[in-house]
Amino acid sequence: MLRIERDPRGSATLILDRPAARNALSAELIGELTGALTRLGAEPDLRVVLLTGAGIAFCAGADIADMRASGAGAPAENIADAQRFVTLLDRLERMPQPTVAVVNGTAFGGAIGLIAACDIAIAGSAARFSLSEVRLGLIPAMISPYVIRALGARQAGRYMLSGEVMDAATAERIGLVHEVVDDAVLAGAAGKVVDALLAGGPRAQGEIKALLRRVSGRSDTEDTALRGELANWIARIRGSEEGAEGLSAFLEKRPARWRDPG
Repeated sequence: MLRIERDPRGSATLILDRPAARNALSAELIGELTGALTRLGAEPDLRVVLLTGAGIAFCAGADIADMRASGAGAPAENIADAQRFVTLLDRLERMPQPTVAVVNGTAFGGAIGLIAACDIAIAGSAARFSLSEVRLGLIPAMISPYVIRALGARQAGRYMLSGEVMDAATAERIGLVHEVVDDAVLAGAAGKVVDALLAGGPRAQGEIKALLRRVSGRSDTEDTALRGELANWIARIRGSEEGAEGLSAFLEKRPARWRDPG
């Protein structure tokens, strides 16, 4: 479900590789991605980590069948499952190397968290984005800190509440991605970002990442407490009647009851 391609200059590209499922984040893929990030983070000679998707989508977000199963499970299992994605996002954001999201297509739900947790994000002009959780009767609890840091509370609030689909130009305007390029030159644009990052001192880059966390008023203690709170929050919502209905409606390809009360 995950491929790693390496560049001899010192970069590694993580490729979400479930194209038939639009690279949806199943429990297995979350585990593979977390493990890969842990291993790459420990490599002293690795300079840059890129994240992209195989096929026509960057990532469709959470695997809905997995989400429904977790919501219907025992509360402790539901929370533990949520905690795994929380851990993945934290691991991605805290990578010692600079990270680059290369958005090559659809990016919905949890995929927005992956993008926002990366240091730099570039997108192809055909990419589409949505904080789609609300359409399923859910909330973007686990990705919310990263999305709000990237977009600000006002912009994040609009797209969290509406679930509207954004085009790439809108994503750039509101700060979700730094740059939009033609899809045909996306790989080349990513290469230019890697070139720029390789020109910087690796130790300085790690310190800059720590500096950004510090000057934004964050602490490790507060981050740890927040991660636990968010895992409990999404577990509660997806275990609710509305969350169960939204997930079931999606899988059954029918309108949710709040859209078609009759």
